[in-house]
Amino acid sequence: MIGQAIADGILTGAIVALGAIGVTFTLGIMRFANFAHSELLTWGGYIALVIVTFAGPGTPTGPLSFGWQLLAAALVAAVLTGLAAWGLDTLVFRRLRRRGAQPLTMVFAAFGAALVMRHLVVLVWGHESRYYTRELQMAIELVPGVRVLPDQIFIVALALAAMLALHLFLTRSRTGMAMRAMAESPALAQVCGIELSLFAAAILGGVGSLTGAVVGGFLVGLAENLSLLVISPGYKGAMPFLLLLLILIVRPQGLFGERSGRS
Repeated sequence: MIGQAIADGILTGAIVALGAIGVTFTLGIMRFANFAHSELLTWGGYIALVIVTFAGPGTPTGPLSFGWQLLAAALVAAVLTGLAAWGLDTLVFRRLRRRGAQPLTMVFAAFGAALVMRHLVVLVWGHESRYYTRELQMAIELVPGVRVLPDQIFIVALALAAMLALHLFLTRSRTGMAMRAMAESPALAQVCGIELSLFAAAILGGVGSLTGAVVGGFLVGLAENLSLLVISPGYKGAMPFLLLLLILIVRPQGLFGERSGRS
């Protein structure tokens, strides 16, 4: 059971890590907690769903439950989600920055935008679960006692490829290096009390650190899934913040963050 929980934690961590990367650079560069970040990711998922609804997920490729159409839908959704983030910044955050709004004002604006986007999703698609494909899959036994679906292996591989591509962008491109130069660690007190796994992963790893966001994402995923072996699932959501508290007591700047006030 421990092996299966670790495997599930790695899958969850790969997904959380991708979102945490965006959160850590929002915190580092824009200097406020963008509560709408998770809703932007949600909109991306539903945009892909709309495309798949009309085009179909495609003929299953090998052991996977989908074809190239779903991958194309994900790519289009990523581009449109980026445009949605740019539009949100133009309509809301940029105007507030020009007026010299304080970080707390930006946080409330982000929270309001998140509520609007969340309820729009519910209004359009409802509360029911939606699926990209209903093809049945047989789990593969990687090692004794650990079974995963081919789609899950693909998700982890795609997440790692995306992280590698982003790492190369941030370390090799002029724009990426400029973003890293801007992402100096803000005061951790400004983001105390944020109840989202993505923010917990970003702060745990160290705000402004790509490596920290990735490691924090995997630690959060593992903490959530391993906790199911000993506690009720109802307390699963508290595990990232318990882990965050323990880490910050020992290392306040996060695992890969740098101390503020350095020379």
